[in-house]
Amino acid sequence: MAETKTLEDLKDLAQGGETAAAAEGTLPEPKIDAQGRSYATGRRKNAIARVWIKPGSGKVTVNGREFEDYFGRPVLRMVINQPFTVTDRKDQFDVVCTVNGGGLSGQAGAVRHGISRALTAFEPALRPSLKAGGFLTRDSRAVERKKYGRAKARRSFQFSKR
Repeated sequence: MAETKTLEDLKDLAQGGETAAAAEGTLPEPKIDAQGRSYATGRRKNAIARVWIKPGSGKVTVNGREFEDYFGRPVLRMVINQPFTVTDRKDQFDVVCTVNGGGLSGQAGAVRHGISRALTAFEPALRPSLKAGGFLTRDSRAVERKKYGRAKARRSFQFSKR
């Protein structure tokens, strides 16, 4: 028979959806490879980023190029640095990533998602602050497909009275 639960028994569920192990204070162990790196995959729109982070001076390399050269717009560079800013880890990790698919905005979002997941793998204690900022959630918005009988996804063809 199932035992009846009281509010005290269920208090671990009210802690923002975290697991019971995190509520007790035990965190999962870091996932670090033999080279001292953590790996994660980030996705946004049609872009996929493979991200490796390791302790270093804060150098970010995207597809073999400096990220200032790859992402020319300051807004995109700010998006990529957001996980480090939120967790106060600016200039503490070197990032090497390869990204393909999509456009520059989607690629920057994919790199941000990958960095956030890799930071969580490297330092599990950072998960609550990254989750509160919404960096661990994969943004599933994508371009709506074009429908037949329409000029674009929703736009009609121009109406002609005569």
